[in-house]
Amino acid sequence: MPANVNRRRWLRAGAAALLLAAPLARAVRAQPGPASAREAAAQRIGVIGSGRIGGTVGGLWVKAGHPVLFSSRHPEALKPLVEELGTLARAGTVAEAIAFSDVLFLATPYGALPQLSRDHAGAWQGKIVLDATNAYAHRDGPIADEARRDGIGLTTARYLRGARVVRAFNFMGAAQFASEHHRPGGLVAVPIAGDDPAALQVAAQLVRDAGFEPVVVGPLASADRFAPGGPLFRQVGTAEEFRRKMGER
Repeated sequence: MPANVNRRRWLRAGAAALLLAAPLARAVRAQPGPASAREAAAQRIGVIGSGRIGGTVGGLWVKAGHPVLFSSRHPEALKPLVEELGTLARAGTVAEAIAFSDVLFLATPYGALPQLSRDHAGAWQGKIVLDATNAYAHRDGPIADEARRDGIGLTTARYLRGARVVRAFNFMGAAQFASEHHRPGGLVAVPIAGDDPAALQVAAQLVRDAGFEPVVVGPLASADRFAPGGPLFRQVGTAEEFRRKMGER
């Protein structure tokens, strides 16, 4: 057989192998396992307030394969946290977290909102912000009265003007998020509320990536239902159990 004919056959065979390999590679990447989240499109997450809630939930996202920038006014103090979590974790300032992120996770005291609004005016426009804050009068002062009067989710949105706010990860404490993620026998439900459908979808996926099951309670105005003092605050259970409690309350 002429050499050039043989060569053309080998080239056609190679091309066919590549066409077959592409869907196979995609199928392998889609299989569940430790690397599956890394193979999917990861969200760059900026954590504002890297204390107990921020460190705990942000750490779960790092373990799921998301790059996370933990921020505080003293980022050098976050060195032990990011070193323990590995190469997907970084520390920086709040401004760096905002610039870095596709999604922001807000886990500061509620009283920090006015300062954040002043210091980063205009930076929130279009940003998805998962708001895990809670307002307490004894700690947060007058803004807690605003949240009680106007609704905690709507108050956050007013201060972070232009942000696509979703209330999430605020209904129970950091110790429970640390112990209850990926619970066998039924994932723990995490209630979320927001007005932006696309932002709600992103938030729901990040809830799943952290090892919980999202339950949409309603629009942002409904977020008081699972804030402190609301009937769904600290109602820990599966999604089915949580939805049943929503209907009862």
